[in-house]
Amino acid sequence: MKGARALLLPIGAACLLSLAAARGASVHSAPAEGFRFHIVSGDDSVQTRRIADDLYKRLAPLAASFRTELAQRRRLVYIAIGPAALRDAARRNDDSVVIAAFTASQVVQAVAAANHGSAITAVYAEPAPADQLRLIELLYRRPLRVAMVLGAESAHLKPFMQALKPPLAIEEMAAGEDINRILNRIAPADVLLAMPDSGVYNTDTIRNILLSTYRHKQGVIGFSADMVKAGALATTYSDIEDIDAQVAEMALAFATSGDLPPPQFPRYFSTIINDGVARSLDLDVSAAARALARRVPGTPR
Repeated sequence: MKGARALLLPIGAACLLSLAAARGASVHSAPAEGFRFHIVSGDDSVQTRRIADDLYKRLAPLAASFRTELAQRRRLVYIAIGPAALRDAARRNDDSVVIAAFTASQVVQAVAAANHGSAITAVYAEPAPADQLRLIELLYRRPLRVAMVLGAESAHLKPFMQALKPPLAIEEMAAGEDINRILNRIAPADVLLAMPDSGVYNTDTIRNILLSTYRHKQGVIGFSADMVKAGALATTYSDIEDIDAQVAEMALAFATSGDLPPPQFPRYFSTIINDGVARSLDLDVSAAARALARRVPGTPR
């Protein structure tokens, strides 16, 4: 696979691959009658190797769970780490299934739309909006006006966000529109719920957004821990192991039933709060807000 590093895991009773192989070497195997996992990454960074190592440990034990009597047509499952790997895996014409991880929802949807013959699902990179709204409830403990700004990359979220409770005030940002005009329109809101969109949140706008919301006494619920460290109020976030555990659950569901689960926001997460920003907003952060999390089963709290 050009431009990508790969690990092929043939699933079978006698399948034993060394962890060294999981750390970046390409492993090839003869065609198997059963199922195979193929971990694909777009780079060889330390973080990507950590992801691949952890995925390997979670996927290898699934061999005993595969039901070959199902006779699924698709027996090759690509686990794509990041956008480049997703694009590479989706372009393969081999009746495969692709499970994407560490890729934003807009990229997954765009790749799926461009590769109509591929069966693609994903654990999205960004936090689950429902968990973010629960965090807002725990932080403020009163009725609120919550605003969102959606650009071209995040416009696909509008129907989903409109269906959430409580309803959100959604502003759509046109290409090239001045972010200050948007910020003035959302000034009456108490909280800005941010979702990844490079047309809205980028190196040229993020400082302005954080300063403007700060002046308006608006909390910003970010979409990453780094955003909270930069000045957002709080966010839920998922570690590598959280995402990998959910990917393994999706792979197991497909292997045992033949049904590919739909794309999902992260199920397992923790919470990070910027206490300095909370104090500036006169928020008394409750223990419930700090403890908001959903742990992978079997992991210590």
